[in-house]
Amino acid sequence: MKPIEKKILQRQRRKRRVRRNITGTSERPRLTVFRSHKNIYAQIIDDQAGHTLVAASSTDQAASEALPKGGGNKAAAAAVGQSLASKAVERGIKKVVFDRNGYPYHGRIRELADAARKAGLEF
Repeated sequence: MKPIEKKILQRQRRKRRVRRNITGTSERPRLTVFRSHKNIYAQIIDDQAGHTLVAASSTDQAASEALPKGGGNKAAAAAVGQSLASKAVERGIKKVVFDRNGYPYHGRIRELADAARKAGLEF
C-alpha cells in the first residue's frame, strides 16, 4: 500500500468513527469541512432532513476575487469561515455541531472554525 493511500484510509476511519456520534438536527445542524490541496469547502447540513442549508467555499466568486493567492491557505480558510457564518446567521442558524471530517484540528481547519466563531456561530 502506498503511503498516500494509507493516509487516506486513516482519515476515512477517523471520519466514520466521529460520524457515529455526530448528527445534525434542525436545532443544531452539522458544520462539515472538506479540505483539498487547492481549496477548502464548508457546509451546514441538517442530517435529519437530508438538506444542505448553507454552503461556502474558496471557489466561490466573491471569495476567489478577495484571495489573490488562491484557496489553499489559512487566509482562504478564514474567509470561507466568515462567509459561511454570515450566510448562516442570515438564515437564523446560530448553533452548530462541528465535524472536522477526520482532519486534524490545526492549520486551515482551525482557521475556518475560529473565523466562523468570530462571525457569530456557536460550537
